[in-house]
Amino acid sequence: EVIEIDSEDPDHPDHELALLLRGKIARKIVKQTVMTSVYGVTFIGAREQIARQLKDKKLVDDEKDLWKCSRYLAKTTLDQIKNLFEGAHRTKQWLKTCAKLLSDRNLPMRWVTPFGLPVIQPYKRDPDKVVVPTVMQNILMEEREGYRPLNKSKHQTAFPPNYIHSLDSTHMIFTAIRCHTEGMSFAAVHDSYWTHAADVDRMSEILREEFLHLHGLPLLENLKAALEIMYPDLDFPPIPERGDFNLEEVLKSSYFFS
Repeated sequence: EVIEIDSEDPDHPDHELALLLRGKIARKIVKQTVMTSVYGVTFIGAREQIARQLKDKKLVDDEKDLWKCSRYLAKTTLDQIKNLFEGAHRTKQWLKTCAKLLSDRNLPMRWVTPFGLPVIQPYKRDPDKVVVPTVMQNILMEEREGYRPLNKSKHQTAFPPNYIHSLDSTHMIFTAIRCHTEGMSFAAVHDSYWTHAADVDRMSEILREEFLHLHGLPLLENLKAALEIMYPDLDFPPIPERGDFNLEEVLKSSYFFS
């Protein structure tokens, strides 16, 4: 839709690029960028992802046009993600800010999941390496991990997805426990949940109920309170304002989890 609008506006700075791309952009062209946006993909990374897709699909032949079109699409895609998922974007920025407060003081990001599992991010800077020549051979030595400073940028960009993954894993554990208490078999690989065919309908109800239970908790409030207890000298920013989505809608959603 954005490309259509830009292509019809002769005064838009990317009018010519929008005309070149009009009617050619399928979901797969920007899928990787959308999926990796939560992992902190940069503008340069997004442009390279989209350029590969445009080149593979032979949608743009000229190398100069390829660079310009991928730049335009990367900017448009990232801007639309912020516009469409404004609340999620604010939460991601809040999590990154919390991680930055710690990493700037060479402190690792740590938290406890709602299940009670402690988590600590291990990211350190690459070690300094020294080649020591001996009579027999050269020996490569590197700095011990415990003495290396934190990788600050990695701590900041990795915390939002790691925190969300820790909630997803908590949801899986809650679902597994409920299934066990009801005498049902349960297995999972990543975000794929399995049980016997006769119990699929009941498992579908349980996983929705446990999602509601988990995300009905004051998750960010608890995280901020825990950080303030661990690091009382740091001034953590206020929690982003909640949206107005009714979580109970997931109980009626056919495709919430399928």
